[in-house]
Amino acid sequence: MWVAAKPAHDLTGHPSPTPGPAPSLLCLQLAGCPCALQSFLVFLRYQCYYEYPLLTYLEYPILIVQDVLLLLCVFHFNGNVRGAVPYLGAFVASWFVLPLQKWTIDLAMNLSTFISAASKFAQLQYLWKTGDSGAVSALTWSLASYTCATRIITTLMTTSDLTILVRFVIMLALNLWVTATVLRYRTAAVKAE
Repeated sequence: MWVAAKPAHDLTGHPSPTPGPAPSLLCLQLAGCPCALQSFLVFLRYQCYYEYPLLTYLEYPILIVQDVLLLLCVFHFNGNVRGAVPYLGAFVASWFVLPLQKWTIDLAMNLSTFISAASKFAQLQYLWKTGDSGAVSALTWSLASYTCATRIITTLMTTSDLTILVRFVIMLALNLWVTATVLRYRTAAVKAE
C-alpha cells in the first residue's frame, strides 16, 4: 500500500522519475520502516528469550534506536508526528507480550522473517516501478548482504539455531537481489547519459 506523497519530488528535491502518483522515497520509508523495526524487536526478544550470547545480538538495540528515530523523522516530514504513536505503542506492547509463551515468540520470529522479506520486496517494487536507483545506496545494500553472510557464520559457530539461519539466508538472498537491482538501474542510467 503506497501513500500518495504531497509533492511529486523525492527527498533530494529531484522530480519524481515517473509521471503520476509514483511513491516517493518518503512513502517507501513509511512502508518499510515499521516492518524493519518490528522485525528487529522480535529478533532481539527471541535472542533474549533463549538466552543466546550477547555478542550474537549486540547491534540490535542500536538498530532499534536508529529505526525509531527514522520512523519519527518520516512522520515529522510527512507532517504528522502523532501518527507514530500507535506504531510505538504496538512496538512497546509487543516487547512484553512476545515472551509470555514459547510458541508466541517462535511464531513471531517466523513471521518476522516473512515481514522482513516483505519489506525488502516493497523496496524492490519501488525500484522496479520507478526504474531509478539514484536515491538508493548500493554500498549500504552490499554491507547489509555482508552482515547477513557474517551472521550466518557466527550463528553456525555459536547457537546453530535453524530459525535464525533460515532468516539470514533469506535476508542475504534478498539483500543481494536489491543490490543487483540498484546496480542494474545505475548502469542503465549511466548508459542513457
